[in-house]
Amino acid sequence: MADILFYLFAAIALGTALLVVVSKNAVNSAMFFLLSLMGTAALFVLLDAFLLAVLLVLVYAGAVVALFLFIIMLLDMQGGERKPFKRTTMVASVIAAILLGVGVLGFIQRSQLSHAPAGSDVVAVGATLKGYAAQLFTTYLLPVQIVGFLLLIAMLGVIVLSKRFEGLEDVK
Repeated sequence: MADILFYLFAAIALGTALLVVVSKNAVNSAMFFLLSLMGTAALFVLLDAFLLAVLLVLVYAGAVVALFLFIIMLLDMQGGERKPFKRTTMVASVIAAILLGVGVLGFIQRSQLSHAPAGSDVVAVGATLKGYAAQLFTTYLLPVQIVGFLLLIAMLGVIVLSKRFEGLEDVK
């Protein structure tokens, strides 16, 4: 039963993530992103990582997607005709797909060559909230602060982009 649920939630997460990219409407893309995050949270629940699932739903699905929707509606973004892809974009896409395929094949070969220890031999380290907090505020303090700073810059950029300037109404 767990295998069926895994494949179901993985298909939901991957399918909606693909729909985020190909959707022409920005609001629909944000909603598909929300569904993709929910599928990922369900995968975390299957892994018994309930804290990560709740944090994913609260932080990303609750705050980030709501912020995306607010920005989309504030900027009044309209989906329209897309420009055709340039040759350099197509070449870069093919190269990226080939590199992705090589990476996946490398992981598959590595997993076949090395024998991973059985699940009972692996000791769960930091599986408590206290362990997460200790790692977050010691080992990963600098990356967390950098991410917070980047979010602050993104928020300031949204404020600047959404501000209406007095003399620019005639330009449209």
